[in-house]
Amino acid sequence: MVSEVEMNNILVALNEINDKLDRLLFQQDSSSHVSQEDGLNELDVMTLLSLPDHLRTTATVLFEMGTATAAQISEKTSKERAVESNYLNQLVRMGHVHKYRNGRKVFFTVQ
Repeated sequence: MVSEVEMNNILVALNEINDKLDRLLFQQDSSSHVSQEDGLNELDVMTLLSLPDHLRTTATVLFEMGTATAAQISEKTSKERAVESNYLNQLVRMGHVHKYRNGRKVFFTVQ
């Protein structure tokens, strides 16, 4: 049997997920995406849901930030910068994220 406290924790977690999905849907509707002719797939809600948890977390944070470095994302996810860099490069290879360099810094974006 699930206790009332556990049930409330589950409800809070589900509400947080719902809020994040609502924000993602709103951002998707109000922002322009990279066109398919550029070779990148749009990072929509269904794509996010199909990703493994570790990539979904990274992609969601990047989607919320717009453009960020691996170090900036690692601050939000509390994971090591090298781990986030690896995850971001996986998303680049999958075609969901664009990577570019500005000086010595490497930036990632979903636009």
